[in-house]
Amino acid sequence: AVVADDLTKIEGIGKKIAELLKAESIVSFSDLSKSTPKKLKAILDAAGSKFSMHEPATWPKQAKLAAAEKWEELKKLQADLKGGK
Repeated sequence: AVVADDLTKIEGIGKKIAELLKAESIVSFSDLSKSTPKKLKAILDAAGSKFSMHEPATWPKQAKLAAAEKWEELKKLQADLKGGK
């Protein structure tokens, strides 16, 4: 069985978005890291206006770090992301 990761550890993903992704069989950091921002955006857009404002461009990159358990690097990237808004 696939172990589900806590996708909310990714900057920009909350509980509702994590549920949307899980419904699309994106349950682990590895799954997310292999998804394209375009595919993720399509999932968000399909879920309605409340979600379409989110920008998933960095999610695969963040997920790649999380999948490799590079938590310090991920934290650094997320700090840059928050400052970059």
